[in-house]
Amino acid sequence: MGGAAAFMGLLGGFGYLASVASSAPKLNQLKPAEQGSTSAVYAADGTRLGFIQGDVLRTPAPESEMPQQMRDATVAIEDRRFYKHNGVDYEGVVRAAVKNVSSGATVQGGSTLTMQLVRNLYKGNKERTINRKIREAKLATDLESKHPGAKGKRWILTEYLNNVPYGTVGGQTAVGVSSAARVFFDKPASKLTLSESALLAGLPQAPSQYNPFLAPDLARARRSQVLDQMADQGYITDAQAAAAKKSPLGVKHNSYYAQRREGYFFDYVRSELVKRYGVERVRAGGMKVYTTVDLKLQQAARNAISNHLGYPGAPSSAVVSIDPKSGYIKAMASSGDYSQSKFNLAAQGKRQPGSTFKVMVMMAALRQGVDINETTYESKPLKFTDKKTGVPIDVQTDDHAYSGSTTIFDALVRSDNTVFQQLDLDIGPEEVRQTAYDMGITSKLDAYPAEGLGGLTRGVSPLEMTRAYVTVNNGGWRIKPVAIKKVVFADGREDKSLGQRDRVKVFTDGQTHEAVKAMEANVQGGTGTGAQLGCPTAGKTGTTSNFTDAWFDGFTSSLNTAVWVGFPNAAISTGMFGGQAPASIFHDFMQVAMSGRACDPFPDPTEPFVAKEFAGEYASNGAPGDAVDPLAKDKKDKGKKESKKYESKPNKPPTPSPTPKPTPEPTPEPPPDTGGGGGGATPG
Repeated sequence: MGGAAAFMGLLGGFGYLASVASSAPKLNQLKPAEQGSTSAVYAADGTRLGFIQGDVLRTPAPESEMPQQMRDATVAIEDRRFYKHNGVDYEGVVRAAVKNVSSGATVQGGSTLTMQLVRNLYKGNKERTINRKIREAKLATDLESKHPGAKGKRWILTEYLNNVPYGTVGGQTAVGVSSAARVFFDKPASKLTLSESALLAGLPQAPSQYNPFLAPDLARARRSQVLDQMADQGYITDAQAAAAKKSPLGVKHNSYYAQRREGYFFDYVRSELVKRYGVERVRAGGMKVYTTVDLKLQQAARNAISNHLGYPGAPSSAVVSIDPKSGYIKAMASSGDYSQSKFNLAAQGKRQPGSTFKVMVMMAALRQGVDINETTYESKPLKFTDKKTGVPIDVQTDDHAYSGSTTIFDALVRSDNTVFQQLDLDIGPEEVRQTAYDMGITSKLDAYPAEGLGGLTRGVSPLEMTRAYVTVNNGGWRIKPVAIKKVVFADGREDKSLGQRDRVKVFTDGQTHEAVKAMEANVQGGTGTGAQLGCPTAGKTGTTSNFTDAWFDGFTSSLNTAVWVGFPNAAISTGMFGGQAPASIFHDFMQVAMSGRACDPFPDPTEPFVAKEFAGEYASNGAPGDAVDPLAKDKKDKGKKESKKYESKPNKPPTPSPTPKPTPEPTPEPPPDTGGGGGGATPG
C-alpha cells in the first residue's frame, strides 16, 4: 500500500480521483462509436453472394460461436482477475500508474477487459492520459453494474471479442474474433484449436508486432506466453500447453472475404448501394443486403447460353429477366468470365438493338391512336430524301421480299424495315425517341430516322431493353428495375426504399394490348417462332447490320426476358439472326423460369384502344420514287388478311415447335458517322 499512498499523494489525494471520476459522462449519454463491419450481400433464397470489402473486416458472432478456450486464453493474457473485479482491477491500475508516474512516462497498462471495451464501444478522447483512464474506470464500473453477475461477465467478454482489433493484413484490419479466425486461419471461430486461440488472444496487445504473417518467431513466442498463462491459471494442463507450443502456427493467406458468387450482379448491387448511400457509407459496412436474384435462374441462363453458344469461338451472350409486376431482377447473367473482365454485358453493354426497337415505333403510333390493324403502308424498296428531316432514306428488307400494301401489325410480324421506316417518319423521330425514353430507355438517343429500325449511335443494354418491354407487358406502367429488396443495418434498422415498387403510367392498357397481340403473332408465326413455349408468349427479334448483334426480347404474362448475342470488343459477324440462337436461349431459359409461374393468357384491357384518324404522309400518299432492289423476290401476301388471321386468336397458346425455323429478319446498319443524319442506313 506504500506505492498506492505515494501515487495518491502525487494526485492530490482521493479528492482528485473523485473529482475526475465524477466528470465522466453517464453511459446513456455516450454516443456509440461506429463499429466498422463487413457488409454481406444475399441472394433471394438467403445464400450469401459475398462481402463488400472496406478497410475493416468485422463479422460479429454470438457467444455460442466462440470456443471456450478462446475466451479463456483472452482472460488469461489480458485480465486474469476479470471474474473477480467489478470493472476495475485496482491493484493493476495502481501498480501501472505508480510505475509510469515515477518514470515520467505516459500511463500504460492496468486496463481491464471492461475498460478496453468501454474505449472501443464509445466515442471519446483516445489519448493516453491519467484523466482518461480514471474516467474509463468509472464507466467500466457503470457498465458492469448494468450487466451484473456471471451473465454480465459473459456478455462483456463476448462484446470485447467482437470489437477488439487483431491486426491488419493486406490493408484490411480484422476486428473481432470471427474475422480474425477467417483472416489468419481461413476457418470459422467455432473451429479454432487451442493453439490457434492462444495465438489470436496474444495479438490485441501489439497486433503489428505479433502479426504471424510478418513476424512468425515473435508470434510463436507470444503464443507460448499465452499458453503458459493459461496453464498457470488452471485453464489447461502443462501437458496441453506443451503440446500446443509444438504445433505449427497454421496461418494461411486466403480470399474468404474477397470471394463472390455472381460477380457481375454483385457489382451491380454495390453500385446501387453507392447511388443510394454514397461510397463512404458503403465502405463503412455494417449492412446486410438482401437482393432479388434467383440463383437457380442464374444457372438456367448460363446453361441456356452454353447449350447454344458453347462451341469454340462462339459469340458472347447476356440474359436479363425481370418480374413485370414487382420490377425484381430475377436473373442478370452472361457468358463473360468475371475473373478476366469485370465489364457487365447485361447492364453495361451498349449494343445496337436492331429490329427490337420497332416496338418503340409501334408504341409511339399507338399512343397517337394509329390503328395498327387497319393502317397500311406500301412495302417496297425506299430511296428518297425525307422532306421534313432532310435525311436521305435508303432502306430494303433483308430477305428482299416485299408485300405491297401491308398493315403495321403484319409488318411487325414480318419485321419489314420499309414499312416501319415510313411509319417512323410519319409519327416523327422525336416522338419515337420520347416514347423510348418513356418506356425506360436511359441511353442517349438522337431522334435519327434510323433509330426506329435499331440504328443507334450508342446502343442500349439488355437491362434497358428488358425494362422497356416490361412497360408493354404490364399495361403501360414503366417500372424501376429492383435489385435490392432491403438493407438491414448493424443497429437493426431496415431500409426498404430500394425495394419499393416505383412505376409511372405512360400508356393505356388498351394501347399495350394492341402491341402485345402483334408481338404474340410474331412468336406464333413470324420471326420469333424459335421462342415458342407452349404458353402465351410475345416478343420481337432483332438483328443488326452484318449480324454483329442478335436479340430476342420477349415475355409471358408473368416474366420478361431479353437475350443479346454478339462479340463484345469487335464488330464481328455472329452469323445469326435474332430468331436463331437468341430465341433459342430465351426458350430454354424460360422453360425453367416459368416453372411454378402463371402461364396465363395476356389479359384483356380495362380501357379498350380507341383509334383516331391518322393522315400520315407516307401512309396516305406512299413513299416517293420507284426504287429498285435488284435482289427483290416476288411476294404477293396480303398484309391485311395476315393481320386479321393473327388477331382472331391472339391469346391461344402456341404449339411448341421442337425444331423451329425462324423467318430471316432484316438487318439494320448504324447511322452514318457524320452525326447529321441517320436515314442513310439500310436498317431493319
